[in-house]
Amino acid sequence: MRLFLVKDFLDLIFPRNCDLCGQTLFDRENCLCSVCIGLLPVTTYHLRASDNDLIDKVRGLSRIDLAMAFLKFTKEGKSQQLLHQLKYRNKPQLAQELGVLYGRILAEGQLKNRWNVIVPVPLHPLKLKRRGYNQSEEFGKGLSKELGIPLQNLLVREKYTETQTKKSRLERMSNVGDVFRLSSSKSVDNQEVMLVDDVMTTGATLCACANELLRNNAKTVDLITLAAGGKI
Repeated sequence: MRLFLVKDFLDLIFPRNCDLCGQTLFDRENCLCSVCIGLLPVTTYHLRASDNDLIDKVRGLSRIDLAMAFLKFTKEGKSQQLLHQLKYRNKPQLAQELGVLYGRILAEGQLKNRWNVIVPVPLHPLKLKRRGYNQSEEFGKGLSKELGIPLQNLLVREKYTETQTKKSRLERMSNVGDVFRLSSSKSVDNQEVMLVDDVMTTGATLCACANELLRNNAKTVDLITLAAGGKI
């Protein structure tokens, strides 16, 4: 009883609010209220993970089997608001909750037991120090918690690359072609890898990571992102 009283007192002094709409959260709600969760632009990529426009983006750039995204990205939409929170507002718990939510969707289908390991796309150490956390890793932690699959930081980002925003598809591939390497103390031999990132645009960064994993004998590499543009 005392713990509940303390919690009620703290909630009164420091109310917990939804990271999207700002409304006060109920006890069973974490970072997002139930209304905002219900309004998220959830995609159906998991229902056709081997044949969709995300696969089309990476075709010829890497040997990817499946590609999925939790949310459809639209400018000024909820997905962009969430990505902004993760990158600039210090919200690692929000990234984890989104991973849990997508993990529940994946667990309902036939993909739950497909992967041996979850590997996040790494940040450069300087960017990681500035931001304080890797949002892709935090999203992966939520997936790991819900699906029961271990997360491992197997990749290292060796170069600090320029922003990809205004680059073409080929320029992006060139910009990240030799940026990533497998950690010398790790192995992906015969592993079925879920490669996780926050957003997919051209897929250049994801393909560069996937190619490094495949060069080191990963059995399969599938792509999962928090958000992506294109059709749902």
